[in-house]
Amino acid sequence: MPKRRKPASPDVLPTVFARGFIATALLTAVQDRSAPAGRRVLCRATQGGAALAAGTLAADALARRRYGIALAAAAVGAAAVLAAEHLFNHPPDPMANPMAGPQQPNDDKETGLGQEIAQEG
Repeated sequence: MPKRRKPASPDVLPTVFARGFIATALLTAVQDRSAPAGRRVLCRATQGGAALAAGTLAADALARRRYGIALAAAAVGAAAVLAAEHLFNHPPDPMANPMAGPQQPNDDKETGLGQEIAQEG
């Protein structure tokens, strides 16, 4: 009878994430120094931690033949990596307000008709 591997407990994943975070941060900090260091290192470290945690969970699920969990872990890991890429490389626009809808241009200035028409009307 083959010996079954114990599944990874949920409290192991933060440790695995921390390992990936630190390892990737160290690699990123010393490899490419052309971009601003702070944001780049934080982005890559977050991506590395998420990828390692998701990969660990997926590999454990595959070993237990739980293919749905393995697929879900890989999908969540990919989403976390993409989310980190978007958040760190596309900072939010403080002027954008999604609730306001499209803004109409100020007709007096945008059409080239300045104070002449505004004063006449």
